[in-house]
Amino acid sequence: MNLNPRSSVRLWAVPAAAATLAVLSPLAAGPADARPADAKPARSAPRPPTAAEARTDAHLTSLRDSPDRLRSFFRAMPKGGDLHNHLSGAVSTEYLIELAAQDGLCIDSTMTAVPPPCGPGTRPAADARTDRAFHDDLVRAWSMQDFPADQNGHDHFFDTFGKFGEVTWRNRGKLLSQVADESVRQNQFYLETMVSPASDGAKKLANDVGWDADLAALHRKLLAGGRLDALVAESRKEADDGDAEFRTASHCGTPQARPGCELTVRWISQVSRGSSPERVFTQMALGMRLAERDGRFVAVNLVQPEDWDSSLENYSLQMRMLKYLREVYPKAHVTLHAGELWPGLVKPEDLKFHIREAVDVARTERVGHGVDLVHEDNWQRTARRMADRETAVEVPFTSNAQILGVKGAEHPFETYRAYGVPIVLSTDDQGISRIDITHEYQYAAKTYGLSYPELKDLARASLEYAFLPGASVWRGNPTADGYRAVPACQGERPGLPVRTRSCRALLADSPKARTEWRQEAAFATFERNAGR
Repeated sequence: MNLNPRSSVRLWAVPAAAATLAVLSPLAAGPADARPADAKPARSAPRPPTAAEARTDAHLTSLRDSPDRLRSFFRAMPKGGDLHNHLSGAVSTEYLIELAAQDGLCIDSTMTAVPPPCGPGTRPAADARTDRAFHDDLVRAWSMQDFPADQNGHDHFFDTFGKFGEVTWRNRGKLLSQVADESVRQNQFYLETMVSPASDGAKKLANDVGWDADLAALHRKLLAGGRLDALVAESRKEADDGDAEFRTASHCGTPQARPGCELTVRWISQVSRGSSPERVFTQMALGMRLAERDGRFVAVNLVQPEDWDSSLENYSLQMRMLKYLREVYPKAHVTLHAGELWPGLVKPEDLKFHIREAVDVARTERVGHGVDLVHEDNWQRTARRMADRETAVEVPFTSNAQILGVKGAEHPFETYRAYGVPIVLSTDDQGISRIDITHEYQYAAKTYGLSYPELKDLARASLEYAFLPGASVWRGNPTADGYRAVPACQGERPGLPVRTRSCRALLADSPKARTEWRQEAAFATFERNAGR
């Protein structure tokens, strides 16, 4: 979830039948016969656990009543990659406050960071270094820290971005340094994180060009005179500068190199869905053109609240924009926030189609959140289509609870699993939410009673459905058929030297396969040491 300026929760009247749909539908964790009759099984031929997996699962079961030891287990467990991560919201709030102090920023009466000099009604952010009460007030204003559990967190969550935005745009490389280090500490191997490339330039170009309902004509106007390509060059220069700042902050290439230097990171270009149609289209075109010209960028995604009036009004138009641009830029990936809605937040008619159009019209490769699935028209068809296409759903449990109030049995996690839809766990905005990916795995295990092999496959899925180039080490549809090695690597034992020429060739040629194999080696070590 990302980007504010301001938002406001609206409570719409919901028919009683709709309000109780979550209770009557297959959302709650339960026995197999509670699943819908037409659901696809999560696996048609589940693989038996290995001896090491069975031992590790038994150890996990023994820790169920020991929260501290359970957290240690999940912290040590390899956890793939984070595919739904907003850079500005992923950084710890304490670090943002320190950066504000380093940059000489000021804090106004609304607890918003503003440029210096600090005039009347503001005070230096540096005061937070010595004034503990001021520091703690900033933490609460810039995150969900101490937010009342009995209140809706939607507005407060989104408002945080506007409050610390003056800090984040100045420090992309430093932010990445902290987030990358945390990913490695969490035993992750890959990160896709979202930023807004050439934001001011894209806004200016969109304003100059204006709106044209003929999307092909609008695209030609953006290209005219090389103006879109100039934005691509500007975005690449931003990335170069951010990379240099990251390497400096992380001391990469020196004996003091920080852990994040070894992490594989890719960028996803954010598109501000609440903006004017011409700006949305310009940002989409920039992000997709950038993804085809710079390997550091892999995809585009729509951000900002899905429930804003402008977001709702233009949702179907934006899906058509992506449908057009996917034909122009076939190598660019698309992942979309879709279905981050819930009864009471929007009118009932706005709950009926967002995930479906993201899948059917924009042909998104992943769905972010997808919380309102069972409130959509013919949602079973959408779930089956996602399973058939291997359209993964990115699930950030804490974010869904804080913004929408949706958790436990109301969350569609078990419904997606029942239909065989690939699921990847993610953090969304872990700095704002005050959590980490370890928390999300531990929550999943406790809430839905997942076994260790099931949790292991969630971690595998987060690399399988990442936008990493190259072939996978897994064959077929691993969500439906189980994670079985491709013929080239059958018989190999992760953690030991690769013996066959065919497997060595696959790992040499495929960044995705290499990253997956690193995780498999880490699993072998983890399982060997579990319980010792």
